Amino acid sequence: MKRIYLDYASTTPADPEVIREMLPYFSGIYGNPSSVHAFGREARKVVDSVREKVARFIGAKPHEIVFTSGGTESDNTAVKGITYAARGQGDHIITSSIEHRAVLNPAGFLERQGFPVTRVPVDSTGMVDPDAVLKAITPKTILISIMHANNEIGTMQPLAEIGAIAHERGIPFHTDAVQTFGHIPFNVDELKVDLLSASAHKLYGPKGVGIMYIRSGTKIGRFMHGGAQEKGRRASTHNVPGIAGLGKAIEIAERDMQSEMRTLTAFQDKLISNIVGSIKRTKLNGHPEKRLPGNVNISFRNVQGERLLKSLDEAGIACSTGSACNASNTGPSHVLTAIGLPLDLISGSLRITLGKYVKEEEIDCVLDILPRLVRKMSSFVEYPE
Repeated sequence: MKRIYLDYASTTPADPEVIREMLPYFSGIYGNPSSVHAFGREARKVVDSVREKVARFIGAKPHEIVFTSGGTESDNTAVKGITYAARGQGDHIITSSIEHRAVLNPAGFLERQGFPVTRVPVDSTGMVDPDAVLKAITPKTILISIMHANNEIGTMQPLAEIGAIAHERGIPFHTDAVQTFGHIPFNVDELKVDLLSASAHKLYGPKGVGIMYIRSGTKIGRFMHGGAQEKGRRASTHNVPGIAGLGKAIEIAERDMQSEMRTLTAFQDKLISNIVGSIKRTKLNGHPEKRLPGNVNISFRNVQGERLLKSLDEAGIACSTGSACNASNTGPSHVLTAIGLPLDLISGSLRITLGKYVKEEEIDCVLDILPRLVRKMSSFVEYPE
């Protein structure tokens, strides 16, 4: 049985070029970059080189890039680090109701410590209204954190407008760009962000390495304590093989991003039009236009999403019902709840996310199998003549 992977928002397979780039740093160039001897200097060379590469990629300066273990650490560092650094100046945090748990859970942790948190609502497409952010600001607001694109429904947020609001009031602005980094072009100045989180394994790089952009002059507390790595901002020995792999993944993204966006958008449109067009009582979740290429989240009425997911898996097709980080959470999706979906549509949701290794014949296979599975599960599914 041929297996089809359509869960790229969860993680991506490492590109063979990335793997080849990493190999020398496991046993050939194995020094600690913090060491002063030749072995350390050799390893530090690649760390410095990738730092410059990341900075160019997003329009930042090399000293504004910090290497981390991934998106979750970067998000936690931004939320907690900014909050703790601002003690005595303010205590209020603004975020959205559809953020990734890597932002919502640290915010909830701080809330239990006495820091007020405002979770601004979204509309039925998952869009944050900049005016809602503006109205939520108080004299004690110290951080605004709004994600770039939602990992479940793909909606792209108006970051530049929100960032302008934050900057006019001197409030640090953070974005979780884990889903967009390396998949769509952007510049930190154009987005008007002060902090940005990203992860290598979402763009065909290795797991266990990420980045955090911190704009010069942004006051942020240290989250990892230990050595003096990353200019004292983040202790821990550098993951040199992972950083090398991240650098190669960025090179590939610079080369292939535009063509990948065109292909994934075409596949996405084909999936949406055929699924919605052939199966009645379905609903596309997320913004119909301002959405991340390759993200398709659809709800089927009177169908259990988990059962559908299992049936697809048995047919060799790997999808999801939402974020992999929420897989052990038995409650309904907080994202689909926030956009106002009724429980029957939330429970019948399916997330299909695409990547560069997806072939058109695989899309056709899904369009052949999925309607038949849905038909078996719901007597209410109707097909046009």
